[in-house]
Amino acid sequence: MLPGFLARAVELLLGRRGRSLHVKAAGAATLILVIVMLAGSYAVVVAERGAQGAQLTTYPRALWWSVETATTVGYGDFYPVTLWGRLIAALVMVVGITAYGLVTAALATWFVGRDQERRHRGVQRAEESMAEAARALHERFDRLERMLEGSGGPKR
Repeated sequence: MLPGFLARAVELLLGRRGRSLHVKAAGAATLILVIVMLAGSYAVVVAERGAQGAQLTTYPRALWWSVETATTVGYGDFYPVTLWGRLIAALVMVVGITAYGLVTAALATWFVGRDQERRHRGVQRAEESMAEAARALHERFDRLERMLEGSGGPKR
C-alpha cells in the first residue's frame, strides 16, 4: 500500500501542469526529506542494533532523532554510535539542509516574482495613463489648430 501512496503523492505534487515550478520544487524537496527521514530512522535502528551504548534502538526514538537531525536542531539527547549510524546521520543532515534550502529558495523566488509582477503592472498602468494624456493633449492641439484655421488663422 505504501508504494501506491507514494506514487500518488509524487503524481499529485509533480503532475499538475498549472502549478508553478516553485511549488513543484518545494513539494518535491519536502517529499524527499520525509522519505529520507522515515527510511533513515529505520536504517539507523538497524545499524545501531546491538551496539554498546546505542540509544537509537526503537523506531519512535529514531524518528525523533531524524527530525531533529534533518532540521539541524540536534539536541544531543540521541545520537548514533556506530560508523553506519553516523553515515546515515550525515545523509539525513545533508538532505535536510538541502531540502530546507530549496524550500526557502523557492519561497523567496515566488515572493520576488510576485513583487516583479506587481511592479510591471504598475509600470504598464503608468504608461497607459501617459499615453492617454498624450492622446488628450493631441486632441486639444488639433481642436485649437482647427479653431485657429477657422478664424482666419494666425497672422504672419
